[in-house]
Amino acid sequence: MSFIVSEAAGLSGPQLEKTAEFLLKMGLRYEGGAEYTVFLVDEEGEILGTGSLCGSVLKYIAVDDALQGEGGAAAIVSRLVQHAYLLGRKKLFLFTKPQNEYLFRSLGFFPIASTSSSCYMENSRRGLKNYLDSLEKGEGVQGAVVANCNPFTLGHQYLMETAASLVDTLHVFVVSEDASEFPFEARFELVRKGTEHIKNLILHESGDYMISHSTFPTYFIKKEADAEAVNAELDLVLFGERIAPALGITKRFVGTEPFCTVTNVYNEKMKQILPRYGVEVIELERKDGISASTVREAMAAGDLETVRRLVPDTTYDFILKMIGGNDRLADTVLPENAEQAEEESPAEQTEGAIE
Repeated sequence: MSFIVSEAAGLSGPQLEKTAEFLLKMGLRYEGGAEYTVFLVDEEGEILGTGSLCGSVLKYIAVDDALQGEGGAAAIVSRLVQHAYLLGRKKLFLFTKPQNEYLFRSLGFFPIASTSSSCYMENSRRGLKNYLDSLEKGEGVQGAVVANCNPFTLGHQYLMETAASLVDTLHVFVVSEDASEFPFEARFELVRKGTEHIKNLILHESGDYMISHSTFPTYFIKKEADAEAVNAELDLVLFGERIAPALGITKRFVGTEPFCTVTNVYNEKMKQILPRYGVEVIELERKDGISASTVREAMAAGDLETVRRLVPDTTYDFILKMIGGNDRLADTVLPENAEQAEEESPAEQTEGAIE
């Protein structure tokens, strides 16, 4: 059966409706974020296949049974990859069902981590290895903390100080994804300055290899309620199978999570999964109930006194500079979604440390 290839920048109106209907017919859900979409259509314009580029992730790839064996998936992926390259995005990723791994292998993607529910793939055979080889190595008993630090608080500092006292080397991974009120470059620098006194701490960018809520798609998970557990399992398997052994990590430290149900579920999953890979999970009591979300709420409310009480000097100084040196925080706003300060940002809900 023949098909015509077309494309669209973004999806809206009737085109979005038709695409969502087609995906639903194929057992998938449209969850937004499509920047560029490729369509396979018949002579009457009916959709027979589709796929979208969302940042550096290929999503919504589906081909009608009528086109099976006709090279439809190859046509979609090829066009998406070509467009991504034109945008300068050379590192590309996709999440799929395990049974589709062979198909995407044939299209130039390689598995990074797989579970019974999902498979994470990238378009480079050595991408993950190159990332792991680039990381500074430690010695002796080695532990890890993964955190978003949006922003870096006294709670984060306490967690890292305590964890570092229990190991010879502590690896701290700051979530690289820019889905937070404080941009990654700022968060990373605040952690660096706030931990300079911890001499056995090595700071890393998480890169593309620690999966956050906003990166992980749920459109192919049958029950949307299961998505968080599937996401957590894939992220933890990747950490346990590939990242921990590459650095000799045998302990992972997390703070207790009395506030966020999603993070608490992640922490429980961590306790179930990581010991299978020889990684002990150590939960440390959260310092004085400090939360990065509380800091953001205080900023939004103009409560400088509370902000000052919850963050190190380096973070406080950065916040003052961010608002132009104005001590009246109520006169400023946080970057992007300040009005959502009371909600946990997506990237924070998955990393199993504290915000």
